[in-house]
Parts: sequence; structure tokens; C-alpha cells
Amino acid sequence: MSTTVICSRETLQNVQYNSHIRSPVKIEPRRNSIPPTQTLTAKHLLAYLPRPQPESIRYTPYTFKRYVTKDGKCRVNLGPIEDKSRFISDIFTTLVDLKYRWFLLVFTMCYILTWVTFGGIYFLGAWLRGDIAHLNDIQWQACYQNVDSFLSALLLSLESQRTIGYGSRMVTANCPEGTVVLMVQSILGSIIDALMVGCMFVKISRPQQRAQTLIFSKHCVICERDEKLCMLFRIGDLRESHMVDAKIRAKLIKSRQTKEGEFIPLEQSEINLGYDTGGDRLLLVEPQTITHVINESSPFWEVGAERLKRETFEIIVILEGIVEASGMTCQARTSYTEDEILWGHRFESCISLEKGAFRVDYSAFDKTFEIQMSLLSAKDRSSANEQDALF
Repeated sequence: MSTTVICSRETLQNVQYNSHIRSPVKIEPRRNSIPPTQTLTAKHLLAYLPRPQPESIRYTPYTFKRYVTKDGKCRVNLGPIEDKSRFISDIFTTLVDLKYRWFLLVFTMCYILTWVTFGGIYFLGAWLRGDIAHLNDIQWQACYQNVDSFLSALLLSLESQRTIGYGSRMVTANCPEGTVVLMVQSILGSIIDALMVGCMFVKISRPQQRAQTLIFSKHCVICERDEKLCMLFRIGDLRESHMVDAKIRAKLIKSRQTKEGEFIPLEQSEINLGYDTGGDRLLLVEPQTITHVINESSPFWEVGAERLKRETFEIIVILEGIVEASGMTCQARTSYTEDEILWGHRFESCISLEKGAFRVDYSAFDKTFEIQMSLLSAKDRSSANEQDALF
């Protein structure tokens, strides 16, 4: 681009000297801009000169971000949702999904609002019936006994809903409306107790906390097993109470463009971890090494060591099982990017036999060692083997 500018200026200067015609354009050494006092003869050069680009539109390299973090959290932000009434219709799940600080706020406000509301109703009823004005009148038949202020009405509401009953203040049988209000408060308080206590129990006993003791290896490795190219990773359970009916599956997340030009972001494809042979069903007593055989149906069939460095994808691993203590289904997730896949490595053994029992050494859970292995993909290996068989 800068070469074009120099040639254009040299050509303009030669034309001026040959024609001996004084040009209004002043020829100056090369610089990054042309003064606005120049005529239209050189203004067309301005389009070719380098201009400083604003910071807001300056190009920044694309960095791939995880779809699922290493601890299993999905990095997907939901956009504006217009119909938010769907969350209210499923109020129980909405409350359970709240963060603890917001859940405790809702939990506390539900009780405080009902106490204050019915305390105001009791105080209003006592004021309208004249119980406050005839507080010291022994002959007066009060509806709300010993209610002389809003604070005492609030204490009556609290004692009634929580069934404390100190005996100093109460709702008497002298007014039917007081009995109806007390019945409504009792029913509403029972509903709030059932909802809030149920939400609290479910939130505390959620199986997501059980997933904190299910661990995955930091890296995947690609090596040979029984003369087959395989992708391996490890999973383990730190608790002595085991997962029941544990199952493992994996997804490949990769964006691609179709032959028609359509761009498909974050396309999911299945990675076979032994579904046809039952290898995906685990007895997770000790750390297990999960194997994916790279064959013709594998998405890594044509991926070799060099191509692996140029690829951009993410492998999502999902472990599901039933918690033995509670009987609830638990799910643990993690992910591996292309930088976390080690070509030509194997896992070190972490199981040994000591005093008649097997011992698991979790310090060697993530350790790998390098091996000598070909850099060819599984497809190229198969083609080379077929050619060797022919000759």
C-alpha cells in the first residue's frame, strides 16, 4: 500500500518538471497524512495513506473460550426472556435455583411479611372495635385481649402463627371476624412452612455437592492400546460410599460450516465410550481409565499429532449416577480442549496391592509419561497397514 503512494508522488513530480508548469501542489517528504490546504490533484492519495485506527474498531485476536469449565459449569448466558411468567408457574424450582443469599432473603421475608401483615390486621380490628380505647375497662368484652399498640398486635400475630401462646394476649370468642382471621393466618402459615422448609431441604441435599468428590484427570492422552489408537482419560470417586449405576458419556463441541455455507456454532457430536459393549457402565470403586477407540466412526479418525495442534474443539465429559446415601441422581461434568490432549502419553498406575487390599494413590492420578509413538492419524495408519499387507 505504501509503495503505491511513493510511485504516485514520483509520477506527479516528473509531470511537473517536464511540463514546466507550476503546480499548486507542494511536494513534501513522505508522511502519514496530507494537509487539507492541498488541491484535489493529490486528495486521491489520501485513501492510500495509512490512518490510525480507533481503539473501538481495532482488531483483536479471537480467543476460544470454554463451553464448560473444568469444574462443570456451563458458560452460557441466557438473553432477555420476555415471558417470565413461566418461572412463576414453577415457583418451587425457581426458589431452589436461587443463590443462597437470595433464597435466605426470600425465606426471611415470607415470614416477616406475614407477621407484619396480620399484625396490622389485628391492630386495625382492635382499633375499630374499641379494644384499645377500653383497655382498662374491666366490663369491656375485648375481641383482641391485651392489644394496645401495633407492637403488641405484632406479637399476637407472631405467637399465633408460630403456636407459641404465652397466654397474655389472645383472640377471644367475642368476635367471629377475629376467629376467621386467625384461621386464615394458620392455614397460610402452614403453606409457607411446607414450601420454605421443603425448598431448604432440597437445596441443602442437592446432589450437585456430591459432584465435588467426583474428580477427572486434568488431561486426555492419546496412545496405542492393543494396536489401536485410543483416547484416554481418568475418573475417580473420593468417597467410600459409591455411586450406584454410574454411566459415562462424552460430547464433542465444535463449530463448522456446511457445504451450503451455513455456519453451525457449537455443534454437538457423540463420542463413543463403549456404549455398544457396555463399557460406559462403571463400577466406580477405584479410579477408572475411560477409553475411546479412534475408528472410522470417531470424529478424530483423520486427526493426527500436527492437525491436533491446529484444531479448535472441546470435549465435554458427563458422569451420571445415583447417590448411595440419598438415592438422588448426581451429575458431574468437565471439559478438555485441544491444548489439554497429550499425544503420545500414558497414565501412570495409581493402584497397588498392600497387605491383602488394593491401595489407591491419588497423588499419581493426573501423572502421565511420554512414549514413542507415530504422529500419524488413525486413518493414515490404516492406509499404511493396508499397503504393507498388499506388498
